[in-house]
Amino acid sequence: MSSRTLIAIISLVCAFNIAATAETTEKEFKVSPGQRLDVDLKTGGSLTVVGWDKDIVKVKYDIRGRDAEECQVEIEQASGGVRVSSHYEGRRNNSNTNADFEINVPRKFNLELFTMGGGIRLENIEGTIEGKTMGGRLDLTKLKGNLDLTTMGGRVSLTDSDVDGNVKTMGGAMNVENVTGDVKATSMGGKVTQKNVRRRSGAEIRDEVNIKTMGGDIDVDDAPEGADVHTMGGDIHIVRAQKYARVKTMGGDIVIDAVDGSVRAVTMGGNINVKMVGNPAEGDRAIAVESMGGDVTVVVPSALSMDLDITLAYTRDARDEYNIISDFEIKKEATQEWERGKGSPRKYIYGTGVISGGKHKVTIKTINGNVYLKKG
Repeated sequence: MSSRTLIAIISLVCAFNIAATAETTEKEFKVSPGQRLDVDLKTGGSLTVVGWDKDIVKVKYDIRGRDAEECQVEIEQASGGVRVSSHYEGRRNNSNTNADFEINVPRKFNLELFTMGGGIRLENIEGTIEGKTMGGRLDLTKLKGNLDLTTMGGRVSLTDSDVDGNVKTMGGAMNVENVTGDVKATSMGGKVTQKNVRRRSGAEIRDEVNIKTMGGDIDVDDAPEGADVHTMGGDIHIVRAQKYARVKTMGGDIVIDAVDGSVRAVTMGGNINVKMVGNPAEGDRAIAVESMGGDVTVVVPSALSMDLDITLAYTRDARDEYNIISDFEIKKEATQEWERGKGSPRKYIYGTGVISGGKHKVTIKTINGNVYLKKG
């Protein structure tokens, strides 16, 4: 290799390193509480916004990467607050940069945020908070106000907050913990965990625990106003629910440790375990549980007034023998002939009974699984 060629390579590397490195830039603006921060990052970039005890918006950012020099950042103050935006010069495709924005705002401030790709972290802010990232996690803590936040692909964590509204991920886990308010948490593909979430007293909007995910487990610690949860594939676990529990999974186990009210639970393949608690003479106590393949265990107060209807089907290719085991007196009947109209040939065991007057309908169905009806 000639010395001229070596010098050219070294010059190219140096030029690349200079273009890939950018110094941190800071700007500050005097503002009033209750104004708005508007962020529009067309170049993408991670975004952190933290509230503090100053009537100042402070913006600090740095841009790195191959096309750092092509990334243009604009920060300006308007009558309503501060606007931060970024874009690439010209019409370049496949631009490559890494951008980090760290912004401080007064504690009481409204946010409207957008980034083409990157995580968003928000902390210690009160106001109307709206935002969307096309790909990145949402870390939300110590917030107060109204939320409408979405990530197109990333996990979401909402903790230690007093908020109403919606948080959504199109693909990632969802964790909501130590939150007061009416929050709808939605994941299109990931585990949803909700712990110590309390509704707002006197709220007019729907205040049940309402969770839907296209694929992933759901864990609910407490649902004082009822639970309505649905996953397209995963286990569901509810520690405690008042009034009612409506749960459905297209494939997974269902466990409800304690429900003080009615139950409707369906799984297309998995076990079901439900325990009813509370005063059996109060409220709606209807039960309808169904598994397309698994054991079903239902525990009820011994004094519950029930009209029992249990159906256990087992197919010819089943590996085990199945039965209905009940602490209550029931009538059992078994069919003798194989039914052939529903796929695999199957026989049935039916259990019926009227207990303590038969006030509440209790329907239990399963295929290739045992049924256990127990006194609590």
